[in-house]
Amino acid sequence: MKSLKLIDRKLAYKAHRVEVYEDTMQKPDGEILKYDFVHNRNGAGILLVDKVVKNGIETEEMIFVRQYRTTVGGLDIEIPAGCQNFPEEDFKICALREAEEETGFIPEKLHYITKIIAAVGLFDEMTAIYIGTDLKKGKINRDPDEFIELIRMTPEEALQAVYDNKIIDSKSIIAIFAYNDLKQKGLI
Repeated sequence: MKSLKLIDRKLAYKAHRVEVYEDTMQKPDGEILKYDFVHNRNGAGILLVDKVVKNGIETEEMIFVRQYRTTVGGLDIEIPAGCQNFPEEDFKICALREAEEETGFIPEKLHYITKIIAAVGLFDEMTAIYIGTDLKKGKINRDPDEFIELIRMTPEEALQAVYDNKIIDSKSIIAIFAYNDLKQKGLI
């Protein structure tokens, strides 16, 4: 199969969190093209599912974080997530740390779903997605720049929030759909 070939990569800009590179690519016919490439640390996200009793009936609630995101110019609802502390950090450890730091909950059961690159044509950031159940209390320990509100939704409310464009974060959407699929199949 014919494809592009990377000829050169030059750092164009180094920001607080990301590095932007200019890639020089060569087509099979020899023509040279320029591409942008953004590097960021990998990370993990985790959908926490809590069992609660309301009016004597046990039900499930998904726990989300709502926080300001400059990319959407306002508040965003998403699953707890964050970057690895160092490149070799296990994705599972990252997910568990972020769950406790952002929500104060620690899942006793962890279900791996998948890894994604949200914008594969531009970014290299890989995010592992997990579902955490059987929650126990931990301790919130948010970063100084994290201003987070916890939001609880039933699985049905979360699905509707996706369809209503209230949840637009890709890792969160994948986690919601995966949970509902696994639950329907009796696998979780």
